[in-house]
Amino acid sequence: MQKTIDVEQVLETIVAKDTRYPREAYYFVREALDVAQRKFAKSGGKSAKDKPSHVSGQQLLEGIRAHALEQFGPLTLMVLEEWGIHRGEDFGEIVFNMVESSLLGKTENDSRDDFKGGYDFFTAFRKPYLPKGKREPKASDASAASC
Repeated sequence: MQKTIDVEQVLETIVAKDTRYPREAYYFVREALDVAQRKFAKSGGKSAKDKPSHVSGQQLLEGIRAHALEQFGPLTLMVLEEWGIHRGEDFGEIVFNMVESSLLGKTENDSRDDFKGGYDFFTAFRKPYLPKGKREPKASDASAASC
């Protein structure tokens, strides 16, 4: 008989132990995993009836990017910042917190390092919403934003 996991209780425990990320970030990553599995299962030739397939860290980062842009649009960077997520490695920490609590599975080849250097957050989440002539931040914009 398979043991049933109370996701709410497990997430409460994770968030109490690792206060860097809120519960919403964990739910979001789980939803993004579904997006990545659907996207990469299609490209792998599997049918929708097949069991969800394993995705790599880089594939999951792509699913996270797509799901974030769909869910939050131009506010994506603000939402991620509010959740304490500033780089791909933060997503890796969330994923491995879930793995260590048996909410997600992994293969022997998966590691936190899979999420290092995934993408530049500005390019991934902000650039798609900039007017075509304003695709690169100016030095003056960066200094004004930090004031």
